[in-house]
Amino acid sequence: MDEGGSRLKEQDSKDVNGMPGEAAKRSVIYEESRRPPGEDQLGEAGIQYAYRQREQGEYTLEDYYALPDEQRVELIDGVFYNMAAPYTTHQIASFEICAQLSGFIKSQKGSCRAMAAPTDVQLDCDNRTMLQPDVLVVCDRDKIRERCVYGAPDFVIEILSDATARKDMTVKLWKYLGAGVREYWIVDLRQEKVIVHDHTGESIRTSVYDMDQPVPVQIFEGKCRIRFEEICEEVREIRTK
Repeated sequence: MDEGGSRLKEQDSKDVNGMPGEAAKRSVIYEESRRPPGEDQLGEAGIQYAYRQREQGEYTLEDYYALPDEQRVELIDGVFYNMAAPYTTHQIASFEICAQLSGFIKSQKGSCRAMAAPTDVQLDCDNRTMLQPDVLVVCDRDKIRERCVYGAPDFVIEILSDATARKDMTVKLWKYLGAGVREYWIVDLRQEKVIVHDHTGESIRTSVYDMDQPVPVQIFEGKCRIRFEEICEEVREIRTK
């Protein structure tokens, strides 16, 4: 989500297509639901406005929509995760990336739509998961509903923070790619790296880019390249204050 300094750790259990094995996915999601609440995962006391109290792992969209607007959370496989207010550096990066994506799409007269958080994404089209990616691109306009994006976006970006790095780099990675997201970027402003998980082909390819070079967007066949130089300069300047 906002800024942070974690790097991608190579996952051990994968199937023949490069996707994490089902046993590994179930294990991490189970551990996420069982572990003591941290900065990102809400404890029962933190879900004080839910329609009815449940155990973590049992919450649904009914509970999600019962929360007050000021309580920002994500719901992943029945588990509520806290979403703290993002840093200004996070918002600057999110806006600029979304603007570059939108500019490219318009220049090509494309039908895709770039959006930024807070936008609800009902990723699995079920009642147990609702996410708010930092930046997303949807090319199937039928998925864009008034209340949310219904189904997997084509492209998703999450901007890391210390509090959400574990979720963004494990649970969300598997959720996004498993749901059909074709490309998932993890943007690390502190390390000035972009981790790209490209699932536009038959297998998943993972690449790491420094932010001093344009990063190609594979869903657009590399014709769109996101430039981070000015974003990094502004982030560095803000951090000196």
